[in-house]
Amino acid sequence: PPESALSGDVRPSRAAPPLAAPPIAAWTAARWGRRTLTRSSSSRVRQLALPFVHAPAYRAQDFLPAPSNAAALAWLARPAAWPQGRLALWGPEGCGKTHLLHLWTERVEGAVLPGPMLSAAAALAPAGPLAVDDADAAPERPLLHLLNAAAESGLPVLLAAREAPARWESALPDLASRLRATVAVEIDRAEEELLAALLHRLLAERQLVVAEPLLAWLLRRLPRSQAAMREAAARLDHAALAAGRAVGRAQVQEVAAALSDGEEEAMTDRPEPSPPGARLL
Repeated sequence: PPESALSGDVRPSRAAPPLAAPPIAAWTAARWGRRTLTRSSSSRVRQLALPFVHAPAYRAQDFLPAPSNAAALAWLARPAAWPQGRLALWGPEGCGKTHLLHLWTERVEGAVLPGPMLSAAAALAPAGPLAVDDADAAPERPLLHLLNAAAESGLPVLLAAREAPARWESALPDLASRLRATVAVEIDRAEEELLAALLHRLLAERQLVVAEPLLAWLLRRLPRSQAAMREAAARLDHAALAAGRAVGRAQVQEVAAALSDGEEEAMTDRPEPSPPGARLL
């Protein structure tokens, strides 16, 4: 890691190669498993949208590398270079912080702790490397004890939050000083290729098939964040289950209208314009 990063925030690397969105296989409705309805059954009954929680898969092959997260990947590969054995990842909601925490703890045989649930007992006796998700929401005293105990045991600690640790409010001077001394690596705003690839993968995970022209139309109208891509996939999944059929024009329009920041254009049959180019950081 660059020497200039040891005293402050680390900006994302610009050297990583551009990311291309992977193509999605043209699956048919007959391959959908739980979503498949026969012609006769779909005409007589409307499928109920049963509430369930979609559990994200934090696998290495599912993480999408891009210039916006290249600096984080580089630092995670070298925990021995972390000053005081601490590193913090920060960035907007849904940018991949939790995914990276799980990948790192799997590699170093550590554990991920949810910050708001951090207890004094867990903080005082760390058994191995630790990652704290939503660390800015952790109780201050247990977090301070955790940082002290890990330093005494020579164990690395990885933190994740939406803001850099130096910006967190703290009533404990000792904790505030440790947070200011922690190297903070930013995961920056996602590139266009990353957003497109993420939406493709999220739909594939949910076994959703969306026609490419509809998907391109939706992508241009969603807010430019990973969180918006995840919300769009979840809403399309719910709409498909409620309707008992494949995602179509109506469901895509509803999701775009619900999530878009601006006024929606009416969908027409005119040719789709070329997708926007990469925003290289």
